[in-house]
Amino acid sequence: MKKTPAESTPGDDRIKDYLQKIATGPKMSKNLTESEAEDALALILNQEVSAVRSAVFLVAARMKRETLQENIGYWKALDKSTIRHPIQLDRLLQIADPFDGFSRTPYFGFYSIPVLAAIGLPAYGHSAPSLPPKFGITFENILHQHYRTPLQGNHARRRELIKEFRFGYINMQDAHPSLEQLRSVRIEIIKRTTLSTMEKILMPLEARAGGNYLATGYFHRGYEIPMMEIAKLSRFDRTLVGNGQEGATLYGVHKPAKVFIESGKEKPDEVPCQLSAMFSQETASEIKDAHEALQSEEYDLKKLAGWGEAALKKGIGPAASLIACQAGTLLHLCGLSSSFQEGYDSARNALYGGSCYNALMEYMDRLRT
Repeated sequence: MKKTPAESTPGDDRIKDYLQKIATGPKMSKNLTESEAEDALALILNQEVSAVRSAVFLVAARMKRETLQENIGYWKALDKSTIRHPIQLDRLLQIADPFDGFSRTPYFGFYSIPVLAAIGLPAYGHSAPSLPPKFGITFENILHQHYRTPLQGNHARRRELIKEFRFGYINMQDAHPSLEQLRSVRIEIIKRTTLSTMEKILMPLEARAGGNYLATGYFHRGYEIPMMEIAKLSRFDRTLVGNGQEGATLYGVHKPAKVFIESGKEKPDEVPCQLSAMFSQETASEIKDAHEALQSEEYDLKKLAGWGEAALKKGIGPAASLIACQAGTLLHLCGLSSSFQEGYDSARNALYGGSCYNALMEYMDRLRT
């Protein structure tokens, strides 16, 4: 039941204690234990404390800088409240880009997803209508605002279509309603909170054992460390975390990047991603030129979709090489192609003939019905 300011709940005393620990200034603040952090966020997710105290806690936790144990506790609270469903696929890649979207150079991760399915890696995007601080474009914005699909309430339908088409999109509103209920609080806070990091490592869909992959990113250096530790605790069999464009999963294009891969080894693998080392000279130049050309372009959602659809329909336009780069890179990092170049070539070939475009349009038609 939603907590109102005039009411008192059993969680009030506990959240007061947690706030007294983490919100007493830069010198006096103390760290929470893992179990305290989990309990605090569970209270917030369950709306057992007021919106004001929830906001104060989330701001204080970030300003203090979360410890590894606190981050693990926060993630456990989110993981336990995620609505998870099995899906009968041998392998499945979840692409979890920042839930505040992108707002600078055009990014075509939405259109890379059907291409990944076409080259042998079923994939889906996990996102939400855009959140602060950027309020940029997310997968859900593209689905709802451009393709006019229902905003929520069709979770079962989306799962069915992912199994059938081997690609699709899942929204936070249906996969994690208690997290979605914090939207107004997050908008009032304006800045990023620990939720912005941890919500990208949740698993709303679970493929058969051994075939669960996650690709996500970070923007601020240092957050790859707790993300890798949490990946070890998650159900994902292989997790990719890299500092891609605007924190998304387009690795190595806007600048050289490092991708950390957690796959159950003693230490994560570290894979450097730089165009000149990943691809042939011709391919690297093609990708670089497309990215640089788009940096100066003014665009809106309609124009972005036009570029993406042109790439899927005929393999033309500035988006084509960037889509092939992202899909091919993820295919290789997931261990399903022998090189970045081989992955790129497979993705580039999938763009010709229009099969990816036709699949996406049929998916949209089915999702709207």
